[in-house]
Amino acid sequence: MLPSSHRLRRSDDFRRAVRSGRRAGRRAVVVHLFCPSGPRPADAEPARVGFVVNKAVGNAVLRNRVQRRLRAVMAARLSDLPAGSLTVVRALPATATSSYDELVADVDGALQRVLGAR
Repeated sequence: MLPSSHRLRRSDDFRRAVRSGRRAGRRAVVVHLFCPSGPRPADAEPARVGFVVNKAVGNAVLRNRVQRRLRAVMAARLSDLPAGSLTVVRALPATATSSYDELVADVDGALQRVLGAR
């Protein structure tokens, strides 16, 4: 489970990450990462993560399952994200049939790509 301080809630933050951030896609997910420029003080905000799982993924039960799995994947990777960054993980329809291990591989691959471009 993601701690409350690491959750992305405001639509402006989602919009900033998707429109201004770097993007990397895989078969099941697209990851958007926005890192604010400038020096980061020691008391900078923590990295925050949000999820977009639309109706193309499936019915409500399936969408909630996909979101829970993605939350678990990202909770284990919070330490890899830069402080103050905004990350949006967008689920594609292929997530409905993906196993947990496939989701982990897709998220890891996309994160490596967007973090490597910094």
